[in-house]
Amino acid sequence: MPDDQLLTVKEVMARLRLGRSTVYDLIRSHRLASITIGRSRRIPVAAVREFVAEQIAEAA
Repeated sequence: MPDDQLLTVKEVMARLRLGRSTVYDLIRSHRLASITIGRSRRIPVAAVREFVAEQIAEAA
């Protein structure tokens, strides 16, 4: 999947197997980068990959 693709919150929820409020908490705390287009929130695939990599590094 290209890094420039944008995901919806629902898609991120499915990929990370997290709840809606947890995803929004990550966005609010700037741990997961996102953009707003109109009234829609979108998360770059690269941001999801970076978040997962950071979580793996912290766990090691």
